[in-house]
Amino acid sequence: MKNTSLLHEEKKATVLFMALFYIVFFLYDIIYYNLFPFLPWMADVIPDGIWYLLSFIKHLVIICLIPVTIYFFKKGKPDSVKFILVITYLVTNLITDIYYYFGGSETYSSGNLVELVIILFSPIFINKRFFYLVTVGLVLKYLLVGVFIQDPVILFPVGIVVILAGIAYILLHRILNYVKALTLSYDEQLAGLVKGVIATLELKDPYTRGHSERVAEYAMSLAKATGEVKESELPHFYYACLLHDIGKVNIPDTILAKYGKLTDEEYEVIKTHPVVGAKAVEDVEGIADHIAVVYHHHERWDGKGYPDGLVGKETPITARITALADAFDAMTSTRSYRPALPYEEAYKRILEGKGSQFDPKLVEVFKQVYPDWITISKQYLKDHTPKEGRRHENP
Repeated sequence: MKNTSLLHEEKKATVLFMALFYIVFFLYDIIYYNLFPFLPWMADVIPDGIWYLLSFIKHLVIICLIPVTIYFFKKGKPDSVKFILVITYLVTNLITDIYYYFGGSETYSSGNLVELVIILFSPIFINKRFFYLVTVGLVLKYLLVGVFIQDPVILFPVGIVVILAGIAYILLHRILNYVKALTLSYDEQLAGLVKGVIATLELKDPYTRGHSERVAEYAMSLAKATGEVKESELPHFYYACLLHDIGKVNIPDTILAKYGKLTDEEYEVIKTHPVVGAKAVEDVEGIADHIAVVYHHHERWDGKGYPDGLVGKETPITARITALADAFDAMTSTRSYRPALPYEEAYKRILEGKGSQFDPKLVEVFKQVYPDWITISKQYLKDHTPKEGRRHENP
């Protein structure tokens, strides 16, 4: 699921950048190179026919980027447009500059406003990769031109580019720090809200107290060990794990706290909680990106899980990770219908579920992180054990 607000802002920034680029490109580039030479005092520097052909091709190529932009916008990938635009401009401009000035017939001059727009407005994308592309690309373009024309005057525009890039970097750095501060503030507020919701769920079902926190810790440990979840996605993945059972707020207390085996009808009610939970978080920015954790954490590798009966890798990796963590904690926690299993027994059952209930590769990674899970469980017991005794202590 796309982060719609960020995607919208990226589109707005791209449209603004392209508007500025094309306005300056046509009002300056065409006038400077195609009209100025015909002024009386510049009659001796009128370019030849091949120059105009190359210039026409350059302008045509830049214009043809408009439908390319529309295509990437429709695909939901506006971030690619700025890279394509800048690279295309640099390459075409490099070719025309080398042709026009190669051989020393003309003194090299540079004062392209398009390049000023590209450099000074690069921070609006809050993207260091794009900034580095612009800076390195422009410097490299001038250096390559300098190699061909063998004129030290090329160092002047290189110096200008470096100075303007320094100004742009300061702006980018300030914007990045501001965004980082806002993100941290948002994450702290989100974490507080999530923990508040979990506390409410635990009041409804006391026997699951601590379950969500432990599952989230186990899942984070396993996710990091697999290397299949991006570092930037881990915080929101953690929050989604905390909320994986949020749908149980819709389950009657008589079923949640029932002693003994559930009837078929009661079990069908229990099976609704992933769907209800996914509906509850589908509009929560960040967590919604990992809605599969909530919706699919009861799927099985063999397709016998619920709610959709997905088989193998049809279930997203984050949900498969959560399913294994959820099963381990369920087995090692005391419930209303049975006492907690020993860690060794839970470990054995996870291995027995390899290829049937659980992803075989994840089970292999589980073997590696198992000691860490024991540490997590024991630390939680230590931190949350009341003075009167350990209600959920694992043998």
